[in-house]
Amino acid sequence: MRIFIQHTTTLTYDVPICEAHTEIRQKPLDAGGQRCLSFRLEVRPERANVLSFVDHFGNIVHYFDWLQPHDRVVITASSEVLTPATFTDDCTDLSPLERFDYLAPTTYAPRDEMICTFAAPHVAGSSYETALALMEAIYRSIQYERGATHVKTTADEVIQLGRGVCQDFAHLFIAACRCQGIPARYVSGYLYDPKFFGTDVATHAWADVFIEGRGWVSLDPTHNCLQDGRYVRVAIGRDYADTPPTRGVFKGNARETLEVRVSIRSA
Repeated sequence: MRIFIQHTTTLTYDVPICEAHTEIRQKPLDAGGQRCLSFRLEVRPERANVLSFVDHFGNIVHYFDWLQPHDRVVITASSEVLTPATFTDDCTDLSPLERFDYLAPTTYAPRDEMICTFAAPHVAGSSYETALALMEAIYRSIQYERGATHVKTTADEVIQLGRGVCQDFAHLFIAACRCQGIPARYVSGYLYDPKFFGTDVATHAWADVFIEGRGWVSLDPTHNCLQDGRYVRVAIGRDYADTPPTRGVFKGNARETLEVRVSIRSA
Protein backbone atom coordinates (compact mmCIF):
# COMPACT_ATOMS: atom_id res chain seq x y z
CA MET A 1 0.00 0.00 0.00
CA ARG A 2 1.25 3.51 -0.82
CA ILE A 3 0.60 5.88 2.09
CA PHE A 4 1.14 9.63 2.40
CA ILE A 5 1.63 11.21 5.84
CA GLN A 6 1.91 14.78 7.05
CA HIS A 7 2.83 15.21 10.71
CA THR A 8 2.93 18.76 12.08
CA THR A 9 4.16 19.53 15.59
CA THR A 10 3.76 23.03 17.03
CA LEU A 11 5.53 23.99 20.25
CA THR A 12 4.56 27.33 21.78
CA TYR A 13 5.91 29.00 24.92
CA ASP A 14 4.26 31.64 27.10
CA VAL A 15 7.58 33.52 27.38
CA PRO A 16 10.59 33.34 25.06
CA ILE A 17 13.11 30.52 25.55
CA CYS A 18 16.65 30.05 24.24
CA GLU A 19 19.29 27.35 23.71
CA ALA A 20 16.69 24.80 22.60
CA HIS A 21 17.89 21.36 21.47
CA THR A 22 15.39 19.05 19.75
CA GLU A 23 15.40 15.45 18.47
CA ILE A 24 12.83 14.24 15.93
CA ARG A 25 11.98 10.61 15.15
CA GLN A 26 9.46 10.88 12.32
CA LYS A 27 11.14 9.41 9.24
CA PRO A 28 9.59 6.01 8.36
CA LEU A 29 11.97 3.06 8.49
CA ASP A 30 13.29 1.11 5.52
CA ALA A 31 12.78 -2.25 7.21
CA GLY A 32 10.43 -5.19 7.46
CA GLY A 33 9.49 -4.95 3.78
CA GLN A 34 8.63 -1.25 4.16
CA ARG A 35 10.20 1.42 1.92
CA CYS A 36 10.27 5.15 2.58
CA LEU A 37 9.92 6.60 -0.94
CA SER A 38 10.30 10.24 0.09
CA PHE A 39 10.70 12.29 3.24
CA ARG A 40 10.81 16.05 3.78
CA LEU A 41 11.34 17.82 7.08
CA GLU A 42 10.57 21.53 7.50
CA VAL A 43 11.52 23.37 10.67
CA ARG A 44 10.61 26.91 11.70
CA PRO A 45 12.57 28.99 12.69
CA GLU A 46 13.75 28.42 9.11
CA ARG A 47 17.41 29.14 9.82
CA ALA A 48 17.74 26.14 12.12
CA ASN A 49 20.44 23.73 10.93
CA VAL A 50 19.03 20.17 10.89
CA LEU A 51 21.41 17.21 11.20
CA SER A 52 20.63 13.47 11.30
CA PHE A 53 22.06 10.29 12.78
CA VAL A 54 21.07 6.66 13.40
CA ASP A 55 20.45 5.68 17.02
CA HIS A 56 21.22 2.43 18.85
CA PHE A 57 18.02 0.80 17.57
CA GLY A 58 18.45 1.79 13.91
CA ASN A 59 15.99 4.69 14.00
CA ILE A 60 16.64 7.82 11.94
CA VAL A 61 16.95 10.80 14.29
CA HIS A 62 16.96 14.41 13.10
CA TYR A 63 18.44 17.00 15.42
CA PHE A 64 18.51 20.78 15.50
CA ASP A 65 19.27 23.53 17.97
CA TRP A 66 18.17 27.14 18.10
CA LEU A 67 20.12 29.31 20.51
CA GLN A 68 18.36 32.65 19.98
CA PRO A 69 15.24 33.66 21.97
CA HIS A 70 12.00 32.37 20.44
CA ASP A 71 8.49 31.46 21.56
CA ARG A 72 7.32 29.09 18.82
CA VAL A 73 8.68 26.09 16.89
CA VAL A 74 6.86 24.34 14.04
CA ILE A 75 8.06 20.97 12.70
CA THR A 76 6.39 19.46 9.62
CA ALA A 77 7.36 15.98 8.39
CA SER A 78 5.95 14.78 5.05
CA SER A 79 6.42 11.15 4.02
CA GLU A 80 5.50 8.80 1.19
CA VAL A 81 5.76 5.16 2.19
CA LEU A 82 5.26 1.80 0.48
CA THR A 83 4.09 -0.75 3.03
CA PRO A 84 4.08 -4.56 2.73
CA ALA A 85 0.94 -6.66 3.03
CA THR A 86 2.64 -8.52 5.89
CA PHE A 87 5.59 -7.63 8.09
CA THR A 88 8.73 -9.59 7.18
CA ASP A 89 12.05 -9.70 8.98
CA ASP A 90 15.21 -11.65 8.18
CA CYS A 91 16.57 -11.61 11.75
CA THR A 92 16.84 -15.23 12.92
CA ASP A 93 18.81 -14.70 16.12
CA LEU A 94 19.35 -12.02 18.74
CA SER A 95 22.71 -10.88 20.05
CA PRO A 96 23.22 -11.08 23.84
CA LEU A 97 22.77 -7.30 24.04
CA GLU A 98 19.55 -7.37 22.00
CA ARG A 99 18.20 -10.19 24.13
CA PHE A 100 18.99 -8.20 27.26
CA ASP A 101 17.43 -5.02 25.84
CA TYR A 102 14.15 -6.71 24.95
CA LEU A 103 13.76 -8.89 28.05
CA ALA A 104 14.81 -6.42 30.76
CA PRO A 105 12.15 -4.39 32.58
CA THR A 106 11.90 -0.70 31.69
CA THR A 107 10.24 2.36 33.16
CA TYR A 108 7.07 2.01 31.08
CA ALA A 109 7.07 -1.81 30.92
CA PRO A 110 8.20 -2.91 34.40
CA ARG A 111 8.36 -6.46 35.70
CA ASP A 112 5.40 -6.18 38.02
CA GLU A 113 3.79 -8.98 40.02
CA MET A 114 0.30 -7.96 38.91
CA ILE A 115 1.32 -8.09 35.24
CA CYS A 116 3.01 -11.48 35.62
CA THR A 117 -0.08 -12.83 37.41
CA PHE A 118 -2.25 -11.52 34.56
CA ALA A 119 0.01 -13.18 31.97
CA ALA A 120 0.39 -16.60 33.62
CA PRO A 121 -3.00 -18.15 32.61
CA HIS A 122 -2.35 -17.35 28.95
CA VAL A 123 0.80 -19.43 28.49
CA ALA A 124 0.19 -21.70 25.50
CA GLY A 125 2.07 -24.44 23.66
CA SER A 126 4.64 -22.17 21.99
CA SER A 127 6.00 -18.66 22.38
CA TYR A 128 4.04 -17.55 19.32
CA GLU A 129 0.78 -19.02 20.64
CA THR A 130 1.47 -17.41 24.02
CA ALA A 131 2.03 -14.01 22.40
CA LEU A 132 -1.23 -14.33 20.46
CA ALA A 133 -3.09 -15.34 23.62
CA LEU A 134 -1.64 -12.40 25.56
CA MET A 135 -2.56 -10.01 22.76
CA GLU A 136 -6.18 -11.19 22.80
CA ALA A 137 -6.35 -11.14 26.60
CA ILE A 138 -5.21 -7.51 26.71
CA TYR A 139 -7.57 -6.56 23.88
CA ARG A 140 -10.50 -8.04 25.82
CA SER A 141 -9.43 -6.85 29.29
CA ILE A 142 -8.41 -3.23 28.65
CA GLN A 143 -10.87 -0.65 27.37
CA TYR A 144 -9.60 1.82 24.78
CA GLU A 145 -10.35 5.33 26.04
CA ARG A 146 -8.73 8.53 24.82
CA GLY A 147 -7.58 10.78 27.62
CA ALA A 148 -7.73 8.03 30.25
CA THR A 149 -3.94 8.05 30.64
CA HIS A 150 -1.00 10.32 29.86
CA VAL A 151 2.34 9.90 28.13
CA LYS A 152 4.11 8.79 31.34
CA THR A 153 1.57 6.11 32.35
CA THR A 154 3.22 2.73 33.03
CA ALA A 155 1.97 -0.78 32.25
CA ASP A 156 1.29 -1.61 35.91
CA GLU A 157 -0.87 1.51 36.20
CA VAL A 158 -2.77 0.52 33.05
CA ILE A 159 -3.67 -2.91 34.37
CA GLN A 160 -5.07 -1.28 37.52
CA LEU A 161 -7.02 1.33 35.54
CA GLY A 162 -8.38 -1.16 33.04
CA ARG A 163 -8.31 1.40 30.23
CA GLY A 164 -5.87 3.34 28.12
CA VAL A 165 -4.66 4.21 24.63
CA CYS A 166 -2.48 2.40 22.10
CA GLN A 167 0.75 3.27 23.93
CA ASP A 168 -0.66 1.64 27.08
CA PHE A 169 -1.81 -1.50 25.25
CA ALA A 170 1.66 -1.84 23.74
CA HIS A 171 3.49 -1.38 27.05
CA LEU A 172 1.27 -3.88 28.87
CA PHE A 173 1.70 -6.42 26.07
CA ILE A 174 5.49 -5.96 26.08
CA ALA A 175 5.69 -6.33 29.87
CA ALA A 176 3.47 -9.44 29.83
CA CYS A 177 5.55 -11.07 27.08
CA ARG A 178 8.79 -10.36 28.93
CA CYS A 179 7.31 -11.96 32.06
CA GLN A 180 7.04 -15.15 29.98
CA GLY A 181 10.59 -14.89 28.62
CA ILE A 182 9.53 -13.62 25.19
CA PRO A 183 11.69 -10.72 23.91
CA ALA A 184 9.46 -7.81 22.95
CA ARG A 185 10.02 -4.30 21.60
CA TYR A 186 7.95 -1.16 21.20
CA VAL A 187 7.00 0.12 17.72
CA SER A 188 5.84 3.66 17.03
CA GLY A 189 4.34 4.78 13.75
CA TYR A 190 1.01 5.33 12.04
CA LEU A 191 -2.09 3.33 11.22
CA TYR A 192 -4.05 4.22 8.10
CA ASP A 193 -7.80 3.93 8.57
CA PRO A 194 -9.98 5.04 5.62
CA LYS A 195 -12.79 5.91 8.06
CA PHE A 196 -10.71 8.89 9.19
CA PHE A 197 -9.58 10.07 5.74
CA GLY A 198 -9.29 13.84 5.62
CA THR A 199 -9.45 14.27 9.39
CA ASP A 200 -6.80 14.55 12.05
CA VAL A 201 -5.56 11.22 13.34
CA ALA A 202 -2.92 10.32 15.89
CA THR A 203 0.29 8.38 15.87
CA HIS A 204 0.00 4.69 16.73
CA ALA A 205 1.93 2.20 18.84
CA TRP A 206 2.18 -1.60 18.78
CA ALA A 207 4.84 -4.25 19.46
CA ASP A 208 7.15 -6.86 17.97
CA VAL A 209 7.90 -10.17 19.66
CA PHE A 210 10.88 -12.38 18.87
CA ILE A 211 9.99 -16.02 18.22
CA GLU A 212 12.88 -18.50 18.15
CA GLY A 213 13.26 -20.03 14.70
CA ARG A 214 10.89 -17.49 13.18
CA GLY A 215 12.24 -14.03 14.01
CA TRP A 216 10.33 -10.86 14.79
CA VAL A 217 6.54 -10.93 14.52
CA SER A 218 4.57 -7.67 14.71
CA LEU A 219 1.34 -7.62 16.76
CA ASP A 220 -1.13 -4.86 17.63
CA PRO A 221 -2.89 -5.50 20.97
CA THR A 222 -5.05 -2.38 20.54
CA HIS A 223 -6.80 -4.03 17.57
CA ASN A 224 -5.96 -7.70 18.28
CA CYS A 225 -4.29 -8.27 14.91
CA LEU A 226 -0.98 -8.70 13.14
CA GLN A 227 0.66 -5.77 11.37
CA ASP A 228 -0.54 -5.46 7.77
CA GLY A 229 -0.29 -2.95 4.94
CA ARG A 230 -2.11 -0.22 6.88
CA TYR A 231 0.77 0.18 9.33
CA VAL A 232 3.74 2.52 8.86
CA ARG A 233 6.76 1.81 11.08
CA VAL A 234 8.76 4.83 12.24
CA ALA A 235 10.82 3.79 15.27
CA ILE A 236 11.51 0.82 17.54
CA GLY A 237 12.89 0.56 21.06
CA ARG A 238 12.55 -0.97 24.50
CA ASP A 239 9.55 1.25 25.27
CA TYR A 240 8.17 4.69 24.43
CA ALA A 241 11.22 6.42 25.93
CA ASP A 242 13.32 5.21 22.98
CA THR A 243 10.88 6.34 20.28
CA PRO A 244 9.22 9.74 20.99
CA PRO A 245 8.35 11.68 17.81
CA THR A 246 9.90 14.80 19.38
CA ARG A 247 12.06 15.31 22.43
CA GLY A 248 14.05 18.30 23.60
CA VAL A 249 15.38 20.61 26.26
CA PHE A 250 15.61 24.38 26.48
CA LYS A 251 16.81 27.15 28.76
CA GLY A 252 14.10 29.25 30.31
CA ASN A 253 11.18 29.23 32.73
CA ALA A 254 8.42 28.92 30.15
CA ARG A 255 5.28 26.83 29.97
CA GLU A 256 5.30 24.68 26.83
CA THR A 257 2.15 23.85 24.86
CA LEU A 258 2.25 20.97 22.38
CA GLU A 259 -0.11 20.67 19.41
CA VAL A 260 0.13 17.73 17.00
CA ARG A 261 -1.77 17.32 13.73
CA VAL A 262 -1.43 14.16 11.63
CA SER A 263 -3.12 13.45 8.31
CA ILE A 264 -2.83 10.16 6.42
CA ARG A 265 -4.11 9.14 3.02
CA SER A 266 -3.48 6.32 0.56
CA ALA A 267 -2.82 6.51 -3.18
